[in-house]
Amino acid sequence: MFKKILIANRSEIAIRVMRACRELDVKSVAVYSEVDKNALFAKYADEAFPIGPAPAAQSYLDMDKIIDVAHRSGAEAIHPGYGFLSENELFADRCEKEGIIFIGPSSHAIKSVGSKIAAKKTMKSAGIPVIPGSESGISDFDEAVKVAESIGYPVIVKASAGGGGIGMKVVRKTEELRETIESTQRVAKSSFGDATVFIEKYLEMPRHIEFQILADNYGNIIHVGDRECSIQRRHQKLIEESPSPIMTTELRERMGSDAVKAAAAINYTNAGTIEFLYSKGEYFFLEMNTRLQVEHPITEIVTGVDLAKEQIRIASGEKLSYKQSDIQQRGWAIECRLNAEDPLNNFTPSPGKLRRYRSSGGPGVRVDSGVHTGFTITPFYDSLISKLTVWGKDRDEAIARMKRALYEYIIVGVTTNIPFHKAVMNNEYFKRGELTTHFIDDHNIIKEVEKIIEAEKEKGATLASALVADDKKVAAITSAVGTYIQNAKIVGAK
Repeated sequence: MFKKILIANRSEIAIRVMRACRELDVKSVAVYSEVDKNALFAKYADEAFPIGPAPAAQSYLDMDKIIDVAHRSGAEAIHPGYGFLSENELFADRCEKEGIIFIGPSSHAIKSVGSKIAAKKTMKSAGIPVIPGSESGISDFDEAVKVAESIGYPVIVKASAGGGGIGMKVVRKTEELRETIESTQRVAKSSFGDATVFIEKYLEMPRHIEFQILADNYGNIIHVGDRECSIQRRHQKLIEESPSPIMTTELRERMGSDAVKAAAAINYTNAGTIEFLYSKGEYFFLEMNTRLQVEHPITEIVTGVDLAKEQIRIASGEKLSYKQSDIQQRGWAIECRLNAEDPLNNFTPSPGKLRRYRSSGGPGVRVDSGVHTGFTITPFYDSLISKLTVWGKDRDEAIARMKRALYEYIIVGVTTNIPFHKAVMNNEYFKRGELTTHFIDDHNIIKEVEKIIEAEKEKGATLASALVADDKKVAAITSAVGTYIQNAKIVGAK
């Protein structure tokens, strides 16, 4: 086992990995930008080193600085968390060449699925169903028209590199195709440095279902169950649950088996996720994420598997702690991503200082967060405040518990998407498990968010609003006392 690990990330995921390190009796090293100097994760670590200004390109994405800190601190391994350098094949390769263990897959494995086009070819060769579409990058408009007409409209134009929903546009007729390809190429080039785009059949009512996998260095690969991630905005997840409401034993066996085959096809090691789109009884390979996922807590809760600790054990050379027969999903877990963003303004980020912050608690509630009262959500990084996860003996109890936990959560100082999560938990289609990746638009959820916000304003129905009222009372009393003391001094002076 390692003696010291550097976590090349920040906020809640850095703390999550550090917790695993502490339980394994491994020292943790944090790196932080100037604006994160006093952040909780930097204080939680056994050691912490500054690595530059706030912009990620000058700090959390600077490979040279991070490698240098690893050497100076004596860290034997680097855990990249998610985002930043977690799926960067060049960084994984640098670690390998510098004699530092990268807690994740090999640079070769990352590269093999870093391109969505290459990944589709690999999965198709392995016998895994893929979405019909072009088998190479689109460079010629006439070729694009042929592909689109052969698979039938609507189609979706995607960037081959990158992820997070960036560089994806739906096309419903040939007249829209040229402009969409050109604009998507521009976005792909600016976002990922690679202008390659491709075309796929657009599935009208898809569900986003993924399988967590673990693989060691000895050829052992298992899946750790399924997750449903269909509630999304701009192709980015907001609510996840495990298991999926549509999952059956037979479907889980088939999809899980294909997830394991997908990992084996690229000689994958460590933790990863195979993502599928499910539509009308069929499922298709979507992409592979070569890292720990934001939504990993729901898998941990229903299976009891500590994925972060398994990552570290695998990277240190140990065999998997589990066999496939050991993995059982018990009960139901739901995760809501609480972000500093305005759901009434197209989920625009809402940076600012947290005047009050108190997370939920009680039975079956887990909170992964890196903030506190007085913490400032900056515009430099993702707007995630915390991940609120609940467990119930069944889906109904999990929903009821999430509604209670959302009621208890107090965030004052920034606009958040908590009203959005409340609206979804109250939605009848969600309660019935009738989900698609278009759920927000299909069921006019934003209209329900407006109603919730207005109702809470009128009734002062949240704990947060009660605290704001208390703040005003305290301020008024403080002001009155100050005035009295000042007047008393003046009278005394006379």
